[in-house]
Amino acid sequence: MAARLDPVAKQALSVGAATGAYGISFGALSVAAGLTVAQTMALSLLMFSGASQFAVVAIVGAGGAGGAAVATAAMLGVRNGLYGLQMSHVVGGRGLRRAVAAQLTIDESTAVALAQDDPRDARRGFWLTGAAVFAFWNLMTLVGALVGNALGNPTTYGLDAAAAGAFCALLWP
Repeated sequence: MAARLDPVAKQALSVGAATGAYGISFGALSVAAGLTVAQTMALSLLMFSGASQFAVVAIVGAGGAGGAAVATAAMLGVRNGLYGLQMSHVVGGRGLRRAVAAQLTIDESTAVALAQDDPRDARRGFWLTGAAVFAFWNLMTLVGALVGNALGNPTTYGLDAAAAGAFCALLWP
């Protein structure tokens, strides 16, 4: 008999997998914009904010200045700082725990945590969703970056539209 996931874990994994799928688009668009696979992965692992990452790649790909890319990414990332204010009571802790929580404070982990009625479920939802999105996003980014050159122009397959669609879906609620 297979083990069943509790509702919080099920929600976290489904959000992680769905969000991670967009990482393929990011990886392919990133290498098409001229970044290497290593640069793409560094951007994904360290920045870990999809909208900001897509903005950097779009600006760099269009020949924009690095300063413009950084400024745009920072402006898009401000919302994560605001989420951090809301999530600090959910996550708690200090030091390394707080630093990891800051990296995982994204739209999805915040939404799943705030959707829970029980404080323990909120904490689990935050951590499980953040970890799932991080893992799936970075794995799929690598896949997209590796196959991006083999696919050719990402616009042929609608990968550029997928990024915009993901951003619109993020704004919908």
